Amino acid sequence: MPEEVTNKKTDTKESVNCIFKDIIKYFPSKIFGILGNVVIIPIYTNLLSPHQYGLYTLSIAVLSFLCIIFSDWVSTGGLRFFRHHQIKDEIPKYLSTLVGLLSANISIMFVIAYIFRHNFYEYFKIPAEMFFAILLLMIPVAIRALLFQLLRAQIKPAAFTVSTIINQVLTVVIAVAAIKIYNLGAISVLIGMGISISLIDIILLFQCNIFSYLKIEKLQVDILSSLYRYGLPLAVTSVSLWIITQSNKFILQHLKGYVEVGYVGVAYGITFSALMTLFSAITIAAVPRIINLYEDGINVRPIISRLTEFFMLAGLPVIVLMSLYSKEIVLLLANKSFAGAYVLVPYLAFSAFFLSFAEYTTLQYHLVKKTYIDTIIRVISGITGILLNIILIMKLGLIGLGIATLLGNILYFVLSVIITVPDLKWDIPYAKIFKILFCFVPVGIFYVIFRKLQMHYGVQMLLLSLIYAYTYAVIQKFFPDAYVE
Repeated sequence: MPEEVTNKKTDTKESVNCIFKDIIKYFPSKIFGILGNVVIIPIYTNLLSPHQYGLYTLSIAVLSFLCIIFSDWVSTGGLRFFRHHQIKDEIPKYLSTLVGLLSANISIMFVIAYIFRHNFYEYFKIPAEMFFAILLLMIPVAIRALLFQLLRAQIKPAAFTVSTIINQVLTVVIAVAAIKIYNLGAISVLIGMGISISLIDIILLFQCNIFSYLKIEKLQVDILSSLYRYGLPLAVTSVSLWIITQSNKFILQHLKGYVEVGYVGVAYGITFSALMTLFSAITIAAVPRIINLYEDGINVRPIISRLTEFFMLAGLPVIVLMSLYSKEIVLLLANKSFAGAYVLVPYLAFSAFFLSFAEYTTLQYHLVKKTYIDTIIRVISGITGILLNIILIMKLGLIGLGIATLLGNILYFVLSVIITVPDLKWDIPYAKIFKILFCFVPVGIFYVIFRKLQMHYGVQMLLLSLIYAYTYAVIQKFFPDAYVE
């Protein structure tokens, strides 16, 4: 018995070390992802009018909605079940079924879109040519999503990083060139995205080495069944998330117009796009390995708990500083005509934090393949979010949108902590949370002092970051973590 316990300890320690090594390999792709998201804000807000930027923001929201319904759950299933079928030596059959399912879904999407195209135009307020461009863009986007998940399943962080960096650079360069050449406003950006993503898809095909696995075989009913049982609840779950994070743009457009939607687009670009990219550096590396360990019968609960501690330690100071200096950050990154977006930044930054945190607390449902639980709690938070959006946007405008988004994501996180799966419940690290929160006491004191001294905000942010890190180091020295091994 002692030997078995020792082996489990070793597995946990080695697994955490492997995950952090993968994080380092994935991290350059996330840095480029953040830089790409940050760079396009001043570029697009200077090249596009607030109306056109608002139209572009709504188009991306429509694209994300279509991806949720027809492709994302397929690619996520590709990651979750890869190890299972690899153990059974069924990868060719598995990939054939995956590709067949994705192709069928895209075909169905085009048929439905054609039949109900006028309903889309009327509800989403998207011009016909813009909607057609979105549909065409769905093809390379869906392929990219599946291939990226297969790269993760094969644990190829270096290949993933290279492709992501190339994708970011190409998207910005080609989109800007398209805006300059075609002068078609928001649709130029979609054209640029379509070209760049198609080029990336070609690279990914070779990086995944998919041609050595993929064979034309009969679709496997049992594999399809498992994908549907796992994936369809995920689709419903993601629709609920979309309601929380995207539908508010449509509500705002109906109530206030495209200009304020442009403000939301800027605030989302600074917060959700950048922060979710940064925070996913942990989960993108951890989830494939955790799935593999769980399939191999190893206890992954301590691994997940340790990762949440690191997430809080590194993530909270970023969120707090972004909230404190929201106005300065918006004026730095966006055209001054979008300055009003700063009021949203604190609400959306903390929303992104809680949404990213929920990736750890909801992982339990994915491991036991009970994604319907995730669906239920996401639907509850989604319905709550959309009701809050309608009420608060009418009363408070942009700030109401921010409050509604934050409350919806907090509710989702809280429900995922309360509703648990046996043996996979998140171990809340109360001592670590207290230490982290205490670090913000000196940060708050010095923030007030720095403001009175009227120091440059960049210097203030740097010094406050150092104060936070130093305070935590001192606390750790006198009160080190006491993990029970």
